[in-house]
Amino acid sequence: MKLLSVTKSPYHGKDISTVKVPPELRIKHKTGIEWLDFVLGGGLTPSTAWMVTGVPGGGKTTLGLTIAAAWRANVGPSLYNMREESVYQVKMTAERLALEHFTFGEDVFVGDVIAHLKKLQKSEKKGERTLAVVDSLQCLDDAKYDTGKRTKNTPINCAQQLIAWAKETYGILIFVNHVTKSGRFAGENTLLHAVDAHLHIAFDTNKKSETYGERILVKGKDRFGVAIPPIVLEMGEGGKLSRKAVEPSDEEEPWDDEEEKEEPHEENGSEPSMAPSPSDSEPAAERGGAMFSDEDDDTRAAAE
Repeated sequence: MKLLSVTKSPYHGKDISTVKVPPELRIKHKTGIEWLDFVLGGGLTPSTAWMVTGVPGGGKTTLGLTIAAAWRANVGPSLYNMREESVYQVKMTAERLALEHFTFGEDVFVGDVIAHLKKLQKSEKKGERTLAVVDSLQCLDDAKYDTGKRTKNTPINCAQQLIAWAKETYGILIFVNHVTKSGRFAGENTLLHAVDAHLHIAFDTNKKSETYGERILVKGKDRFGVAIPPIVLEMGEGGKLSRKAVEPSDEEEPWDDEEEKEEPHEENGSEPSMAPSPSDSEPAAERGGAMFSDEDDDTRAAAE
């Protein structure tokens, strides 16, 4: 099943020294939160797509809200599109975290999310870029079926359109993706290859670890930033996330203990480990990201 195709740049077949990198890709927009900018490789680069995964209660929503508010305060427009909680729940969470001024959205159809983002982009001032935080990808509909039917390819199709928006307009995309009950990545590996960066939050379940029970943040890949070791997060007053001074042990992966490693795989037999690691040969399109082909679901199903 081939869902990815790489868009060739105008420099295909030419000497690398002739390539002119768009100036937008050389910019790192800082959120203003020191530990977060460290994790993000110095800030967020326009056109990048980030995927956030994590165990229930790990802090995915808190992280998304924190980034959306910090972006609005220091960089430009930000949209937080939430379908899993009501606007009132999000408001109370934002109050608890002392966060404000980001734009709230509750669109179901991915086309409506993109339309909302393009509207926000019209308000950008010089040097500003628009950020989209989608919580979560599984709640979106690609509108392929009038009946509202969704397939396993629906999240992929939605991601395709959101990533295309980021690449075409130099926006920044962050979306939350679900995990299985065992805390492992849920979904096609296509998504892992398509995004530019992947963050995962898990609890240390290794009783022998110095950080047993702590939240561990892992950056599995970042095409626009440097690799960093896993870091420990803590929740302070009101549930605010911050970096804890203690570092996890290098001896074992605390987020993937022996019991979890022995769990059976999904039906496809290729369920990836929840300890994400960069691929040795990931496709990268112009502006640094992999793009999707426009095969429809029926063609994909037949190919399988």
